[in-house]
Amino acid sequence: MKAIIIDDEKRARVSLSLLLQEYCPEIELVAECENLPQGVKAIRKFHPDLVLLDIEMPGHSGLELVDFFEEKDINFSIIFTTAYNEYAIQAFKLSALDYLLKPVVPEELTNAISRLERQKNFQLKALSENIQNETFEKIAVPSGNSLILLKISEILYIKGEGSYSEIYMNDKTKHLVSRNLKNFEEILLKDNRFLRTHKSYLVNFNAVVSYNKSDGGSLEIKNGSSIPVSSEKSNLILERIQIVKR
Repeated sequence: MKAIIIDDEKRARVSLSLLLQEYCPEIELVAECENLPQGVKAIRKFHPDLVLLDIEMPGHSGLELVDFFEEKDINFSIIFTTAYNEYAIQAFKLSALDYLLKPVVPEELTNAISRLERQKNFQLKALSENIQNETFEKIAVPSGNSLILLKISEILYIKGEGSYSEIYMNDKTKHLVSRNLKNFEEILLKDNRFLRTHKSYLVNFNAVVSYNKSDGGSLEIKNGSSIPVSSEKSNLILERIQIVKR
C-alpha cells in the first residue's frame, strides 16, 4: 500500500514516517510533502492508496484537498492528523472519517490503517462546515459505503441500541447508524433543542407534543412515538415545559 504524508511540520513528518516504518511495514511511503500544492502534485504522480493529511497548514487547509481533484479521481483513502480540540474531534467521529490526534500514538496509527478497507467514501465538505460552525445545521452519518447528510432540525429523536443508533426523522424515515448514542450526545447536546431523556434516547424537544408523568414518565413525539423518561431526568423535562397557570 503506497502512502503520502502531507504536513507542514518537518518534525511531524519525520515522526510519522518512523512510526510507519516500525509499526506498519505493509505501507510504502512514496512522498513527504510540506504543503498542500506539493501534496497534490505527489498524489497525481504516485497515485497513492493512502494520504496522511494534516489539517492546519499555512496557505491551504487540508480540508481543501478534494477541491484540487475531480470526484472520479479521488481513489485514495485519507487519514487526518490533527491537533483540533475535543469538540471538533466529535465531527470526525460522526462523519465516519478517520483521524489521528497529535502526537500520534502507534496503536492508534495501526488501528486506523486496519480500518481503511471499511472507509470507502468520505464527505470533506460536510466535515469542514461542521468544524467551522459552532452549531451544526447538518450532520454527516455513515450509511453503508456512503454518507448521508441529515438536517438537525428535522431529527425527532435518536434511539441507542448498543453500538448502533436509530435516527427518526420528521419525514417518517429512519436511519440505522453504526455509532453509539454517546457520539450523538456529545455533538447534539451543544444544541439546546436536544435533551437526553433516558439512557437509550436523545430527543429534539421541539418535536415533543406532551409529557405524561405517570408510569415513570414519558414524552409523546409528534410522529406518535412514546419516549420513556428516566426518573433523574424528570426535573429537566419540567424545566423545559412552560406551565400555564390559571
